[in-house]
Amino acid sequence: MKNWKRNASFFIIAEFISMFGSMLVQHAITWHITLQTKSGLIMTLFTCAALLPMVLISPLAGVWADRYNRKSLIIISDASIALVTLLLIIAYFLGWGSIGLLLVAVVVRSFGQGIQQPAVSAIIPQIVPQESLARFNGIQGSVQSFTMFAAPMAGGVLLSFLPIEYIFIIDVATAAVGIAVVLLFVNVTALAEVQKAAAGLRAYLHELREGLSYINKTKWLKLLVIYGAFFSFFISPAAMLTPLQVARSFGSDVWRLTAIEVAFSVGMMAGGVIISIWGGFKNKTYTMIAACFACGVTTILFGVIPNFWVYMGVMLFCGITVPFFNTPAMTIMQTKIEPQLMGRVFSVDNMLSSLAMPLAMALFGPLGDTLSIELLLIVTGVIVFASGFVLLGLKPLIAAGKAEAPKLPQEG
Repeated sequence: MKNWKRNASFFIIAEFISMFGSMLVQHAITWHITLQTKSGLIMTLFTCAALLPMVLISPLAGVWADRYNRKSLIIISDASIALVTLLLIIAYFLGWGSIGLLLVAVVVRSFGQGIQQPAVSAIIPQIVPQESLARFNGIQGSVQSFTMFAAPMAGGVLLSFLPIEYIFIIDVATAAVGIAVVLLFVNVTALAEVQKAAAGLRAYLHELREGLSYINKTKWLKLLVIYGAFFSFFISPAAMLTPLQVARSFGSDVWRLTAIEVAFSVGMMAGGVIISIWGGFKNKTYTMIAACFACGVTTILFGVIPNFWVYMGVMLFCGITVPFFNTPAMTIMQTKIEPQLMGRVFSVDNMLSSLAMPLAMALFGPLGDTLSIELLLIVTGVIVFASGFVLLGLKPLIAAGKAEAPKLPQEG
């Protein structure tokens, strides 16, 4: 594929710039609301506002990603988020800023992100050759991990010195730069099949059913989507309850909570670099299985380790293991799924994974107040570890990890 490395490099740069601004503002809004309201109910509302619109729009977003130009979708969704943020800036400078207005803005931003995610996942095979997808996904994962590490820190520092409306300006600026880079330097043509879609609600519903039917009849894909949601559900206590565990068991010092977040983010960056260089086992499913075993062991260890510094080391290793599950799973899907159905498949996968974590917290959150978090971590760790043996017995998924994929149509 001609100039694919140039295209891929500019695409990663654009995604990093745009994502950094978005995450910085998202964290700044969260902390601003926390400091202003100190209300658990308000924080719950904002959490729902940030997650549920993405889940609701995902089915339609998948159809759009398969029927329209994916590059255009990415640009339009990014520009829409930036426009909402710009209107928010104007409202704050005019003295109209309020918690209610922030809530509306978070909802609209969430819709935009829900539209963008399937398009981003589906466009990558149009930019990167199949043989380089695993390494590209590993590099992209490292960049995303760095963003997760840097954006909260930058947001916290800026919020200490600037009013929140000035932080919003950064999001608009980074979105503008990201859009310009994609528009001017990333060359992607729409697939021929995408441009022949019919209009109307009936056509949308037909295409959505077509995507769901494709998942249902493709055994390896159905297993992978279901297991992805299962994995997200049972890894939730390790992802969401460990800060509360640290505060209860080791001390409520802010530096401890910051330290475990930094350790996990650094681990994810390192894991992304390792998987991008190594590429994983020849059979990508075996790399995922190894990650399941490792995640299970680290989750169990979180429940039994009495020393904070050892706990930090395990958190670092836990972060390293995450790209070893996500990267091969993404690569298998990008190389095996029919290109004209890719957006719909990724939207369903995103929807189920996004739903899994809040549903898990609805169960494990209250349990964490009645049972010890250590017990929850041990039990869920055992379940995740045991699920690795289940994956070993899923022959269609094992075959998908090693089988040669047909060559997808790419831009010349």
